[in-house]
Amino acid sequence: MKTPLQEPTFLILTALAKEPMHGYGLILEVTELSQGRLSLRPGTLYGALDRLADDNLVTLDRIEIVDGRARKYYRLTEEGSTLLRAETERMRRAVEAATSRLNARPALRLAGGAA
Repeated sequence: MKTPLQEPTFLILTALAKEPMHGYGLILEVTELSQGRLSLRPGTLYGALDRLADDNLVTLDRIEIVDGRARKYYRLTEEGSTLLRAETERMRRAVEAATSRLNARPALRLAGGAA
């Protein structure tokens, strides 16, 4: 998988950077990390987790039985952690460049001669 990562992928990997999580926990964490802008549906999440597992970025950590149902916990792999660090650094540099340019920009003058 190459960078830049799509936002949902980035947020899933970010959520798993702290600790292994199950699907519903991931849905809640991604919503929180995105400040409510992104709400994953279960089908979307599990499709993404399958792709991330195929790319060796996440793996199944364990399965717990809760109320008679299997709850799968996923964790970030070393390769996933490396990719997340690289993407975070790429984004940090982009933000730094944009901030630098915005701070160097001369103040805008209002139309009509008012200053």
